[in-house]
Amino acid sequence: MPQKATFYHAGCPVCLSAEQGLAHALDPAQYDVEVVHLGDAPGRIAEAEAAGVASVPALVIAGQPFHINFGASLAEVKGSA
Repeated sequence: MPQKATFYHAGCPVCLSAEQGLAHALDPAQYDVEVVHLGDAPGRIAEAEAAGVASVPALVIAGQPFHINFGASLAEVKGSA
């Protein structure tokens, strides 16, 4: 059974590049990847914060956040939501 992985992003070019290059590259037999655009789903910002996400793009696997490059801090995302 695949592990849940959540990819949080804000829609910026850095985030979209990371989504294409990383989130979609994960083996679907091992990871069930959910992509969350925080600009479209601002109600999920608190969820991302609770998961330890400090900036986007970020991938959370098994409760462990992995920050990829730097597109925007969550404070910046909250300010634009």
